[in-house]
Amino acid sequence: MANKNFDECTSFLIDNGVFVGRICRLDNVLKTIINKHGYMKNVSAALAETTALGVLLANALKFEGLFTLQLQGNGPVSAIVVDVTSNGKIRACANYDRERLEKAFALRKNDGQIEATPHLLGTGTLVFTLDDGKSDYHQGIVELQGKTLEECALRYFRKSEQIETMLKLFIEIPDSDDGQWKAGGIVLQRVPELGGKDVDIKDLPELRNEAEILMNSLTKEELFDENLSLNEILYRLYHANNVAVTKVNTYEFACRCSREKLLKTLRGFSEEELSSMVNDEAKITAKCGFCSEEYEFTIPEIVQKLN
Repeated sequence: MANKNFDECTSFLIDNGVFVGRICRLDNVLKTIINKHGYMKNVSAALAETTALGVLLANALKFEGLFTLQLQGNGPVSAIVVDVTSNGKIRACANYDRERLEKAFALRKNDGQIEATPHLLGTGTLVFTLDDGKSDYHQGIVELQGKTLEECALRYFRKSEQIETMLKLFIEIPDSDDGQWKAGGIVLQRVPELGGKDVDIKDLPELRNEAEILMNSLTKEELFDENLSLNEILYRLYHANNVAVTKVNTYEFACRCSREKLLKTLRGFSEEELSSMVNDEAKITAKCGFCSEEYEFTIPEIVQKLN
């Protein structure tokens, strides 16, 4: 029987705790997100890859609340946003100009090819935000520079966190519209303080080199093999490095939008402004960018809430 521990992220240690890592793979979460949006394939691919990166980054943190990974740029894709909650709920969306994207493909004569995520966004920023919904709010920003999303993320760790990091991302794009999207990755970071770990500092460069070589030996076929569990994959890679699993988190799609939240937002508008929003049926419609759920309101309903 095939292992189906997709939509999971496993945290682990190797070399007696010198390196901490996470490995993840997603499928049903991506299927739900992508089916809700109906984006162009290039945009869906960028969204899937960014979602996998968001899961890997969120698992590096001890938090209660919301972790958000956001890519912003001046390209045909202006934004990609991934929300990951501490209890394993994910939502994601993208904003893009279809006409600009099609013109860019025609100009580069690469219609049908999947471009690297940074190409779609152009010049911009990569933003990490941690919000506990109360008082703690932390944010990290770095310029979106690199040929791949991996390079952009690694640049953040070098510039902002100054943590030695190794990262590899994977994506499997279905041949048909109803096929299964898959994305995942693996990240390794050297623990800044060795403390009482039984490691001679002069051995660190060799340990680091070995850890990266083994990480880079992981293939897309292995990661997305339904007959291999994540634990089995880790054992294949690091059985000689004292690999130890420390945590397993599971994920599912969930949106936090609601009729009540939208009504609260509409309270901020005057009746004159609300009147300018009504359609031919005398209703105000709103669509959630994350789940595509549509809501309808009437001005009397909103005003009643206001009063």
